[in-house]
Amino acid sequence: MKKIIAFLCFLVLAAACTNQPPANNTSSNANSGEKKSSAPPSEADIIAKEKAGWDAFRKKDADAFKKLLTPDYIEVLSGGTMNTADALAGMKDYDISDVTFADWKMTTIDKDAVYLTYTVKVKGSYKGKAVPEGPYREASAYVNRNGEWLGIYYQETLSRPPMSMPPAPKAATPGAKPGETGPDAAANEKLVWDALKSKNYDAFGSYLANDSMEIEADGVYDKAGSVKGVQGMDFSKAELSNWKTVKFDDDASLVTYAVKMPGMKPDTEYHSTIWVNRGGKWQALFHMGTPAESATPAASPEMKMSPEKKM
Repeated sequence: MKKIIAFLCFLVLAAACTNQPPANNTSSNANSGEKKSSAPPSEADIIAKEKAGWDAFRKKDADAFKKLLTPDYIEVLSGGTMNTADALAGMKDYDISDVTFADWKMTTIDKDAVYLTYTVKVKGSYKGKAVPEGPYREASAYVNRNGEWLGIYYQETLSRPPMSMPPAPKAATPGAKPGETGPDAAANEKLVWDALKSKNYDAFGSYLANDSMEIEADGVYDKAGSVKGVQGMDFSKAELSNWKTVKFDDDASLVTYAVKMPGMKPDTEYHSTIWVNRGGKWQALFHMGTPAESATPAASPEMKMSPEKKM
């Protein structure tokens, strides 16, 4: 969807990992086993879980941290896509002295999934070196697994001013009929990029839910803002790779991937999108981008805490 700019966080592990973290609780995948009944969580409930994750990370309590997450938990940081084991590996090198939260908002994905967005400022260090205070833009998703709400996804990007982008070609390609979306989140995302590369903005807009949200380093956008924002960019040479999909439940999935954009600095970003089935039509409900950074421990503690924060 759009390119962004962004933040430097957690980097000791700057590679997208393909392993799933080992199961650390009794929950199972969304579509396996019978789920216990569970009332929808309140925003206060989810915020409390997120703060508990931060607290566990600050205290370097790995067990408490893992208990907040699903076995297939995934996080997207400036170093790439990671799992629980990756997050825990860097915990010992971070020291967090103060965290300030703001702008909390919970959005329902479906009856068994929600996502939470907020901003944070942190004071801390990585291997003795101070990390940027922020603010950072944050997102976490929680799912109902056997009656317990657990963190399944987390992403963070450092807030920054808009960055320079390659100029968009003047000519626009006539709009073609949008391709049909379905339960394959990666296939849906590729349709989005086909529309962007051909400058078919009507098709692009048709893939977004009316209540869609996009978070980039330079701001937060609703559907209209996303459609307007992509029209000044040239996506024709974008290279997509490192696809990973995590199923939330039968009606929602997350896809993550890397985007390389020649001419942009940095030229690589890590993207994720939550796709949801609304009345039989799969639409993009949430999208976030995090620019790649060098292996500089300028990450905010939340990045490592991201696993915990997700619960």
